[in-house]
Amino acid sequence: MVFAAERVTEPMGTVVEPMLTLVAQGAKCSVLGDHVFEQQPGQIAVMTVDLPLISRISRASPSTPFLGLGLPIEPAIIAQLLVDGGPTTIRPHDGPGIAVDDADDNLLDAIVRLMRLLDEPRDFRVLAAGVRREIHWWLLNGPQAAMIRQAGIADSRLALVARAIGWIRTRYDRVIRIDDLASYAGTSVSSLNRHFRAVTAMSPLQYQKQVRLHKARAELIAAPHDVAAIGYSVGYDNPSQFSREYRRMFGAPPGQDAIRLQSMAIIQE
Repeated sequence: MVFAAERVTEPMGTVVEPMLTLVAQGAKCSVLGDHVFEQQPGQIAVMTVDLPLISRISRASPSTPFLGLGLPIEPAIIAQLLVDGGPTTIRPHDGPGIAVDDADDNLLDAIVRLMRLLDEPRDFRVLAAGVRREIHWWLLNGPQAAMIRQAGIADSRLALVARAIGWIRTRYDRVIRIDDLASYAGTSVSSLNRHFRAVTAMSPLQYQKQVRLHKARAELIAAPHDVAAIGYSVGYDNPSQFSREYRRMFGAPPGQDAIRLQSMAIIQE
């Protein structure tokens, strides 16, 4: 995916799947809970689990537009590289499932070659898989090697949290019991809460709330006058609670926020 924008954008929330993003020009800001991640030109952001981010393009203009790209991170490729690369010693990763770093020359070279293949569909069909594998290899040997490594290990902390996240995302509009979630993830409630908060900077129920509100905001842009119906559709039984939590997160009541967003130029990733 390639992104371009000639102006800064409003903060927009979405659940971002495991991905590598690169800023080539301009700047971008993403927020996860209380953590703020700034991306400058030449920097990559790596996300290894589905994360509810609020992001905005923070520097762009018609003369110097924002330019960026995103590539999926594939745990299956990482798992195979761990086998092919052999044993190695890496300190465990204990931070959130997102990090920002400068891109090194090897990684940038591989990304540029993958982008050039887009101009040659026949070459892309034959060569792209190998270049994507190379990109994962450089990530696995870069500053965030420990976090990337966990994404490819089935019983790692990241894999445990990813299972729990997948369960929440298919049931975001229902009541979730933490005991059931922990059982599905294959761990205890205390362990789930500890690992989940470390990776996502929030509890499982806070994560569910963010998914609900991001989903509601996206639907409200298309139907700003159906506030109550959209609140019910994402799992809120009480319209007042929906409006209160929406305002707390986005700074304005649902209908007012949706109308404002409709009147502005929005780029939603």
